[in-house]
Amino acid sequence: MKTVDFDLWMFIAGLGIFLFGMFHLENGLKGLAGNSFKKLLQRFTDKRWKGILTGSFVTAILQSSSLVTLLVLAFLGGGMISLQNSLGVVFGANLGTTVTAWIVATVGFKLNISDLSYPFLAIGSLSYLLLDSRPVLKNWGSFLIGFGLLFLGLDFMKTSIENVAGQVDLGLYANLGLWIFLLIGIIITVLIQSSSAMIVIVLSALNADLITIHQSVAMIIGANIGTTSTLIIASMNGTADKKRLAASNVIFNLVAGTVCFLLLNQLVYFTIHFLRIEEPLMELVFLNTIINLIGIVIFFPFIPALSRFMNKQFIKSEPSGKSLYIKNVDPEVSDVALLALDNEISRVYSLVEEFILDCLLVRKDNRNKPSGLKNIFRAERNLLETYNQLKSIEDEITDYYIQIQKFNLSESEADLTANYLIRLRSMVIAAKNIKDVIPNIKEMSQSEDGLSIEVLKRIQDFAVRNLNNLSNQAQQGMGKEEISELQSEYENFYISTIDFLYKNIPDKALRGVSVSSITNAIKKTVSALEELVSSVNNPKSTKEIETIEI
Repeated sequence: MKTVDFDLWMFIAGLGIFLFGMFHLENGLKGLAGNSFKKLLQRFTDKRWKGILTGSFVTAILQSSSLVTLLVLAFLGGGMISLQNSLGVVFGANLGTTVTAWIVATVGFKLNISDLSYPFLAIGSLSYLLLDSRPVLKNWGSFLIGFGLLFLGLDFMKTSIENVAGQVDLGLYANLGLWIFLLIGIIITVLIQSSSAMIVIVLSALNADLITIHQSVAMIIGANIGTTSTLIIASMNGTADKKRLAASNVIFNLVAGTVCFLLLNQLVYFTIHFLRIEEPLMELVFLNTIINLIGIVIFFPFIPALSRFMNKQFIKSEPSGKSLYIKNVDPEVSDVALLALDNEISRVYSLVEEFILDCLLVRKDNRNKPSGLKNIFRAERNLLETYNQLKSIEDEITDYYIQIQKFNLSESEADLTANYLIRLRSMVIAAKNIKDVIPNIKEMSQSEDGLSIEVLKRIQDFAVRNLNNLSNQAQQGMGKEEISELQSEYENFYISTIDFLYKNIPDKALRGVSVSSITNAIKKTVSALEELVSSVNNPKSTKEIETIEI
């Protein structure tokens, strides 16, 4: 009986080294150019075709569709990219992963790759270990280690499979049909969680004549379907957006895989007889690329419809909470998390501004709100709900801040996050100050005394004018001079209004409202506006987020 000379441990070690190399390659590239690629993903995904091209390019460079998907999820959750365009990026990422197969097929099986890996490992490991104080050189070291390990692991797998070539009869499996190889591709990819590693295994088997080109293509189709398990697992306890992307990726690969499997014989025939690609390894990697291209061509016209359909799914998995942006963004992607945090802080400012105007029973166009008794009581109840919402958002932002601190932040990122909390606190204090005088404002609006109505009108006019000015100045940036002028204006208003009140009180008494209620309304309104000035007086412009280094 013929024994099979197959070194299982050598094969498994090669697979482990290959995956570890991918890990180092990804980390090195992320450190060297991660921020640039994040900007690229954010800026060039405003259209479907741009999303596909960008997803393909970034994945081809970073060699990690998982990392690209994580970034897309962060942008999607932060409202910086639509689901429709994010689908384009993920579909493009499937195409970008085929670059690994091209590198392996063109270099890995034509050179003595174990010898090729030694210089990369030597230079890379020394750089990584000895240049810890030089982040750029350390990241280059990680990249070189990854490159070296990639080819060393490939050599281990190739050698172990070559040893068994000619000793294994796959005729039994061949008689079962190509579907068995499709199933094998799915199962192995699910187990090792890497389509790139699976493609290397298939290339090694094809190179050793263990399988035919038809069988290898079937396994590659299975690998493309099996790789969706990574995102499925990651999305199980994730947000609705993560589940939508995972489901879309499964649909994409299932449909593309099914179509290509049914047309497998025709695709192989076309490649050999029309394109004249006769070398099996090159034929396989070419077909791997064609399979993903066919999927993109099929789905491109239907991306808007798929997006609309997916937006209606997984509603129950929508993140809970009152925040709008941060609850959808993974804090691990720190610079994207900061953009989401910036959007959330801007939203809180708008809510507080609206809250102040509502409490003062006035609109931003300086028109009074309806003042009927029923409307006043309803408004008071709604205002308390709005204030509680602001407090809930404050708690969520504080928790999110704590989560962000668990990851390595640069000094500028740490300063920015701390500044956000200071601004948030000023906004919430402003809301509290105005909340405290809701009963006083109600008394003044219901009063039959002309003086109370006049003072309330002064407070309303002052608040509307200053909130409008504050919004404009906040966009342009405020210097010490502008802040000093505002503080002087608030002080003058407070003094002049109190003076006006006391000079015009008939017999030191008012009808239906106390003097203390009016003075309290004046004082708290001014205090609320002063706190808002503090919240927009941000020493770090939000535009600086774009230049933060990882």
